[in-house]
Amino acid sequence: MEILIVSLLNGLVYGMLLFMLASGLTLIFSMMGVLNFAHASIYMLGAYFAFEVSRWVGFIPALIVAPILCGAIGAAIEIFGLRRVHHNGHIAELLFTFGLVFIIQRGLQMIWGMLPMPYRVPAFLDFPLFVVYGANFPAYRGFMLLISAVMLLSIFLLLKKTRIGLIIQAALTHPQMVSALGHNVPVVFTTVFAGGCLLAGLAGVIGGNYLTTESSMADAMGPIVFVVVVFGGLGSLAGCFIASILMGMIQTFAVVFDVTLGDLLKPFGIDAGWDNLLGEIFTVPMARIGPLLPYAMMILILLFRPRGLMGTRDT
Repeated sequence: MEILIVSLLNGLVYGMLLFMLASGLTLIFSMMGVLNFAHASIYMLGAYFAFEVSRWVGFIPALIVAPILCGAIGAAIEIFGLRRVHHNGHIAELLFTFGLVFIIQRGLQMIWGMLPMPYRVPAFLDFPLFVVYGANFPAYRGFMLLISAVMLLSIFLLLKKTRIGLIIQAALTHPQMVSALGHNVPVVFTTVFAGGCLLAGLAGVIGGNYLTTESSMADAMGPIVFVVVVFGGLGSLAGCFIASILMGMIQTFAVVFDVTLGDLLKPFGIDAGWDNLLGEIFTVPMARIGPLLPYAMMILILLFRPRGLMGTRDT
């Protein structure tokens, strides 16, 4: 029971961090149809900006300043880059954002170097929030859950309950009608892209000291974020949330429990003790193949439901 509860909490924290990062990418795609390959790089920028700001004025100002800087960079990317290549189609947009990945990474390495940054959890949040079966649950993880919940609620209220949200959703499907009503559609798209980058920067501020702030952190988080977005369904914020929690739980429990695929099949009456390659695969511990499980699940969802769990667009 102790391992179960602690793993549930850790899986929830990691899943909510994935949601913070993947939600911005989902918003950008659902509103603009742009699959931003550089999204995880913006997340990395948020962590580095937060590290620098927190060194001078503290963590709380960094929590505000770093996402705003990432949002400003996102607006510049949309205005001076994506808007110019948009008329060339999705391939040009993908290549443009793919090139940004290398530019941002090399730029960070030139400025900060290749060693991990000493970006630490702030002292006022570095204490146990409560104790579960003798294991301390850090207050900073509770703070991460709080920020994630506030962000989820804010996005829902903005898109569903405000006039701005209605304009943004209408600009996606009927841009000419929205323009005829007097709204500047390019500005709406810039705002959406900047907002998605702001959310990625916020995830970097929160996750940079929870994980590690280094120049390869985008490479570590980028693939799993795309898995979350595809599995949940391109363009679905609710699907993104469900997929994030599911992937967080799967990766957490796969590392904790010392079982094999064969052990999981035994309750169904299947004996995996075959003397061949397949039998050897079923004897591999789950901890070794845990990082591969999300990608296997993505392949399955694409085979049987190409739109994802709650997708509104074809993948």
